[in-house]
Formats: sequence, C-alpha cells, structure tokens
Amino acid sequence: MERYLYSDLEKWSDSNDRRPLVLFGARQVGKTWLLNELGSRKYKRTAFISFDRNDAAIKLIESEKTAEKLLRGLSALTGVDIVPKETLIILDEIQECPVALTRLKVFAEDAPEHHIVASGSLLGIALHEGISYPVGKVDEMYLYPMTFGEFLLANNKDKMQELIAESNWDILNALSDEYIDQLRQYYYVGGMPAAVKAYVEGKGLNVVRSKQKEILNDYDRDFSKHAPARVVPRIRMVWQNIVSQLTKENKKFIFNALKPGGRASEFEVAIQWLTDAGIIYKVCRVNEVRMPLKFYEDREAFKLFILDVGLMGAMADVPASQIMIGDNIFKEYKGAFTEVFVESQLTTIGIPVYYHTVERSRIELDFVIQLYDNVYPLEVKAEENVRAKSMKLFIENNPTLKGIRLSMKNYENQTWLENIPLFAFREYLKKRTNFQ
Repeated sequence: MERYLYSDLEKWSDSNDRRPLVLFGARQVGKTWLLNELGSRKYKRTAFISFDRNDAAIKLIESEKTAEKLLRGLSALTGVDIVPKETLIILDEIQECPVALTRLKVFAEDAPEHHIVASGSLLGIALHEGISYPVGKVDEMYLYPMTFGEFLLANNKDKMQELIAESNWDILNALSDEYIDQLRQYYYVGGMPAAVKAYVEGKGLNVVRSKQKEILNDYDRDFSKHAPARVVPRIRMVWQNIVSQLTKENKKFIFNALKPGGRASEFEVAIQWLTDAGIIYKVCRVNEVRMPLKFYEDREAFKLFILDVGLMGAMADVPASQIMIGDNIFKEYKGAFTEVFVESQLTTIGIPVYYHTVERSRIELDFVIQLYDNVYPLEVKAEENVRAKSMKLFIENNPTLKGIRLSMKNYENQTWLENIPLFAFREYLKKRTNFQ
C-alpha cells in the first residue's frame, strides 16, 4: 500500500542536512511497516530494534553513551552490518526506553553520517510525562490513518485519485456518483491499514469489522498498561462517551454527559492522555474568526473527535448496511460520520482546526481553518441538501471572508461561498496551504 508520507521519508533519506528522525503516530497507523518499507526500497540493509520487551536493547542504550559503542552494540543485537548511507537503523517503540531519545542527540552530533529513525505508538504520552527530548537535534514527522486518497490507491483506483489531485471539476462532477460510492466504502473501512488491507484483499466486511475491534481492544489494553491507575476509569469514560456526544446536535464536549455533576478538572488529564496517544483529536473554539486563529483560541470549549471514521463505526456497532447501501450514513447520526471524516482529513494536511460559535445567536461554524492567505469558515453538510442559515448569516456579517462548504454537491464557486465535494476537498485545500 502506498502512503503519502513515504515521499517525505525519501526526501529525508536523500537530504544532506538530515538528522535522526522521530516518527510520531497512534498505534496501528502503519509506522513500523512504512519504516521497513523505506529500508527495503532505499537501503541495502535494515537494522531493526524494538524496545518492547527487549531487555538486551534497553540495557545497551542505557549503559553505552558513545556513538561508536552504540552502533557496535546495535549491529551485534541485530546481526546486521551498520554501514553509513547503506543501512537504515530503526528504533521502534522508543517510549519503552526513554534514554534512547537522549541518545539520538549523540548520533546527531557524533555520527551524522548514519541514517537513524525512531518511532513509538505512545511517544506523545512519554514526552508529556517529562521524558527528555533532544530539541533541535532531530527531524520530526507524523503518520496518521490512511486518507481517502490513500484508500483509493489501495483499492486500485489510481486514476480516480489522479483526477482528484488535478482538481478537474468538470470530470469530477461527472463522476461524482462513483466517488460517493467509494466514500461510502471508506466510511465503513476507515483508514487503519489492517482494516484497509483486509478489505482490498477481499476478506469480507466481517473481517474488516473484526480488525477494527482488535484495534479498539488494543487501545483499551493500553489504557490499563500505560495510564496511571487512578486515571484509567476516567479515560474509559471519555473514550466510550465520544460517539454519543458526536451524534448530538451540539457537538461541544459536555462533562455532565460523562456523569452527573462532571467537571473539567476531573477529566482534563484523561482527555490529555487520549490526545497524547493520538487516538482523539481536540478541536477548540475560537472567539474570533481572524488571523492568526491561535490568538483567539478558547481551550475551555472544545469538541473531541475519534482519529478514524471506520473505528467510529466499529465503536457504535453501525452495521455495514447502514453505511454502504443508500444514503443512510449521510442522513442519520446528525452528520457525525461526515464531521469525523472531515476533521481527520484536515488533520493530515497539518493545519490547526477550530470551530466557532457566535454568542447570543444560533450561528455555529462546524470548522474554521487558516490557510496561508486567510482564514476560512467551513460548513460540513452530509447530504446534497445544503440549506443552512449559519454560514450565510456569518458571511453577511463578515463580508471580507469567504466561506467553504464541504458537501455531496458538485463543485461550485460563488462570490461568498465555494462548495467543494467531500471526496475531493483534502487534496484541493492542501494545494492552498504553505505546508506542502
């Protein structure tokens, strides 16, 4: 399966200014596979070390402090000759050996000719807990679940993805029914590589759902294994409540819904843990829709989204018939699946995502984003019926802005609003950022 991030990894490999690389990402998004793929395509050999239940590797990293001795030990442990530019060194599950992060500084300063990549499923949590991080001595990348475009490629729909990348609206509008059918499939399968692989190999929808449930069970086991015991019950309460909150009309996260009298102070550590683990995304409100959005962030009001639309369906036990046949998935659940889809795709672009409400009015903007030239209010509509007053009223009150609507309707560019088909918005907006 092709991943967009692979091209960035190749650029890192070829760069003369390359430093040790840290690859972030939630569990089961494909980090280990992708790094080994880089090793097999770009290098003569790969020296792979996982610190998960590997006492010998941990002892080596903790006891040796020079690049020469570390490289010699890694070669002995892996049985691989480590030669500059010919060998890719992969240090996996690095959060299990915190000292290994510090050693990346040693490699950066004393052995820059070697190509070293570190990754960890719960690295965000480890860093939040105060593990020393070699700031300025490493490069960083983040891997997310597979996007809709990557799903098309995995499903042998290369030409369909090429047309999206070209933003050829006449052709895309003519083929919209085919794209919407693929989007239905993506809503069920999602972007977790194990689920996508099972689907494209024709193993059936029940196997796909089984893979999704396995991932959810792995996440639950992580709660017990890695989170402080006193926080685990609250983590589970937040995690298990996200779906029901997303299907409400007002998707702002409500602590009272977790338990009567629930307060932010009781659950902020649990939310932070889930965010650091990369399995939920926190979208804060902005009090003003103007540049830079970060200045107007209100961290007391927020929405929580699951990292993957397929996992959301598995958590809610939504049957395949409700998602893949007809328009049920677009009409029911108050747009929850579509908002999770949109938020997860926006996150992969690398831009901050917010939402906005206007006090003493019913105006709510589903999302607000900042591209290189301006801020844009986003309205998300799950169906072709796009009648809604919020965006229209907001733009009338803010005539210097132009809205973006993501819907099932064909592309249309009006004076005050640009309508982009849901299946094509990620590639189109990515071209309008300075994050390419």
